[in-house]
Amino acid sequence: MINTYQTSVALPQAPPPVPPRLGRSQPVLIPAPLPSPGQSKSLLRFLVCVVVLQLFLSVVGFFYLYYNERQISQATYSSPQRRVGAPPIGKQETTYRALASMVVKNSSTLYGDRSGYIEWDMQHSVFKNINYFHNSWLTILEPGIYFVYSKVTFSKGSSITPLVSLVKLRKSEKEEEKSVMIAYCSLNNDMKSGSNPHMCTATQQDMIELERGNQLSIWVEDRSLVDYDISAISFGMYKV
Repeated sequence: MINTYQTSVALPQAPPPVPPRLGRSQPVLIPAPLPSPGQSKSLLRFLVCVVVLQLFLSVVGFFYLYYNERQISQATYSSPQRRVGAPPIGKQETTYRALASMVVKNSSTLYGDRSGYIEWDMQHSVFKNINYFHNSWLTILEPGIYFVYSKVTFSKGSSITPLVSLVKLRKSEKEEEKSVMIAYCSLNNDMKSGSNPHMCTATQQDMIELERGNQLSIWVEDRSLVDYDISAISFGMYKV
């Protein structure tokens, strides 16, 4: 007779927990608090402001670059260097030259001495780097050689007064003037009326070397004989 023995198999058991070692701290997890609704709105407003500011700066920068580019283009295409026959850039200096182009002032009503200097309308005249003195004299600020021109039209003749136009120069307002340019014209005088329907024009031009402080003006023998139409009298200069 065979005895049958039942063998029982023991299942593996989990190891006992390891006790914590002394001297080592255990991490403690603390849950972070959620932001309040007020803080969320403030953060959102800040981000929106940053985005709007960047957009505004981008638009302003675009218009600034566009405006500068347009100004440069206009200056380039309107400059004398772009014109046919203009000298090279290194030799073109007319923009910075001293110049004057005078418009006559109506002096048909005269008091005292009829002889004297032509007066100019300073509000409508053009002068650059040239000053004026007492509405008759032009004062040089930059020394150099100047091209000077003048035109005086006479509408009346005289039997005793020559129709003469003088460009006078003085070194300063306290110095005595001298004639540097002179021009004549003539009319057949009508002795009955003292006038003539015809006109004559005395023109002159010359190159004059001028120093700083020099002054130029136009002098006539009788200002009542002059035609004061804006196109009948001209006086000007520019530095060459």
